Amino acid sequence: MTDVSTDVSTTATRRAALWVGAVFLLGAALGGVLGYLFAHRPVSAANPPLSEPERRAQKVQEATKELSLTPQQAQQLDAILMQRHAETKAIHDQADAQIDVVRQRGRAQVRAILTPDQLPKFEELLKRVDAERKRNGPPPPGR
Repeated sequence: MTDVSTDVSTTATRRAALWVGAVFLLGAALGGVLGYLFAHRPVSAANPPLSEPERRAQKVQEATKELSLTPQQAQQLDAILMQRHAETKAIHDQADAQIDVVRQRGRAQVRAILTPDQLPKFEELLKRVDAERKRNGPPPPGR
C-alpha cells in the first residue's frame, strides 16, 4: 500500500508542478504581450494635437492669466497671434514649395543614373517615402 500511495503522491506532485509551470508561462506570455502593446501604442492617440484656433486661444488664456490682461488686450493679442500665424504659414508654404522643387530635381537626377530594371523599384520606394511623409505630416518648425 505504501508503494501505491507514493505513486499517487508523486503523480499528484508532478501534476501540480506542471500546472504551476503552465500558469507561470501563460502569465509571463500575457505580461509580455500586454507590455509590448502598452509600450508601442500611439502616443498621439492619447493627446491629439490642437487646431490652430485652439492653440491660439490657449496662448491667449495663458497670457491673460500670467500678465493680467484686460479683455481688450486679450482680444488684441488674439488678433496679433492670428496675423503672425498667417504670415508664418505663408513662409512655410513658400519654403515647402521650394523644398519640393529641390526634391523633384534630386529624384530626376537619381532616375537618370538608374537602369530600366531599377526604375520601377525606385518609384515604389518613392511611393513609400511619400506615404510616410504624408502620414507623419510636416516637420516641426525649426527643423
